[in-house]
Amino acid sequence: MLNRRRFLKILSGGTIVAIAGAAGFLTTRTPHSALAPWMPKPYHDPRKAALSYAILAPNPHNLQPWLVELVGQDKVRIHRDTDRELPETDPYHRQLYIGLGAFVETMVLAAGALGFDAQVKLLPDGDDGPIAEAVFVPGGASDPLSAQILNRHSNKEPYTEQRLSEEEVSVLENYATLISDEDLVARIRGLTKRAFEIEMRTPPALKESVDLMRIGKAEINANPDGIELRDPMLEMLRLTGLLDNETLMNVDHPGTQSHMRGYFAMLDSTQQYAVITTATNTRSDQLDAGRRLMRFYLKTTEMGLGVHPVSQALQEYPEMADEYALAHELLAPSGYTVQMLLRLGHGPEPIATPRWPLETRILNEA
Repeated sequence: MLNRRRFLKILSGGTIVAIAGAAGFLTTRTPHSALAPWMPKPYHDPRKAALSYAILAPNPHNLQPWLVELVGQDKVRIHRDTDRELPETDPYHRQLYIGLGAFVETMVLAAGALGFDAQVKLLPDGDDGPIAEAVFVPGGASDPLSAQILNRHSNKEPYTEQRLSEEEVSVLENYATLISDEDLVARIRGLTKRAFEIEMRTPPALKESVDLMRIGKAEINANPDGIELRDPMLEMLRLTGLLDNETLMNVDHPGTQSHMRGYFAMLDSTQQYAVITTATNTRSDQLDAGRRLMRFYLKTTEMGLGVHPVSQALQEYPEMADEYALAHELLAPSGYTVQMLLRLGHGPEPIATPRWPLETRILNEA
């Protein structure tokens, strides 16, 4: 538990870093090793080249739930890594399949930019086997969206009051359903805030996130996945043992309450939302939703807009049942499934998130 007196003593006495050296500490906290995959290496094998971009796809809790098998000289099989799951908040793996769909779409776009057509066959019934395979055929065409893969990042900061123009809305409606009505936006804000607090106050769901928190440079570089917290103050507290998982699990702790207020303020800054729905909820639907999500992300990146998933209300566990039902009442036609709910707006420049190197995601060498 964080002791306020001890904390103040550390700040005033320089136990963590001397004041003269604080600036040096702060400027060396970037986890360069964990961010290296955002500078893809050249590969002779076009499959590896495309996959080095695919690993940058958005995915829930940054679990990076993909494994790739190289087959022969021109084929890849994509598997779901069953060691990377969210049993509390994603018990049916729906969100993980959306992340896998985003991975597939990024691979296809990168292959096209490299002059190859990645011909994808989905194998969505294979929960215990590959979820898709692709054959790389020379002659693919480059999609303009592929130019944004390295620029795409989730923007988890507060957005400005500037709303999207009618022209921007018209363009993006080709990729997702946009919500701009002020009354509906206000209801969705309330929904996202309640859902976030429910997740925070449901111990198994909160523990799932806490166990995936990587605080500071050393933890992020050692495990470049999960929920990164790149705040130097949090890192100093972690290094001195003042910020442990027990503290993070205490929802009534002043630090946690401050975090929640900041998150609520971020949610309250949202002026517009985007929604991706499907008529049914098969594995194919979930993979397709992920592919649509990736294209939406890349288009908004091209347009200089921020996107941030806020899908807590879509999680399928008992404590969230009321908010899940309301989300579908507000956001989907009868019988449809809401696959993604996203904040949309103008915000500051987002930062890259850590990734495991490609080599750690390949099951074999052809």
